Amino acid sequence: MKSIPLVIAFTVLGFGASVCGAADVGENWTEYCKRCHGADGAAKTKLGRKLKLRDYRDAAVQADMSDQEIIDVIIEGVTTKRGKEAMPDYAEKLTQEEIEAFIPYIRALETP
Repeated sequence: MKSIPLVIAFTVLGFGASVCGAADVGENWTEYCKRCHGADGAAKTKLGRKLKLRDYRDAAVQADMSDQEIIDVIIEGVTTKRGKEAMPDYAEKLTQEEIEAFIPYIRALETP
């Protein structure tokens, strides 16, 4: 399955658009997450390196994140210790279904 692009894999596996007309999780990842976290979740982007983001493909990183923590970060965003926004909140841009769709998407990221 690693050779199938994630967007196609998630659509086939049923992690795509919800019955409510929510955007496909792959489209949302591209629009809201890819700039910092990268297409593959490795965070090897300019911003990902600057912000010292973790590689979501790493099993230890995956084990360190609960599903609820992922949801909370998407809803609330992230602020640095100095009070600067490191990640905006997406509570107003994404539906609950769209936010929850990131769980299986992120959990399926793995090191090639």
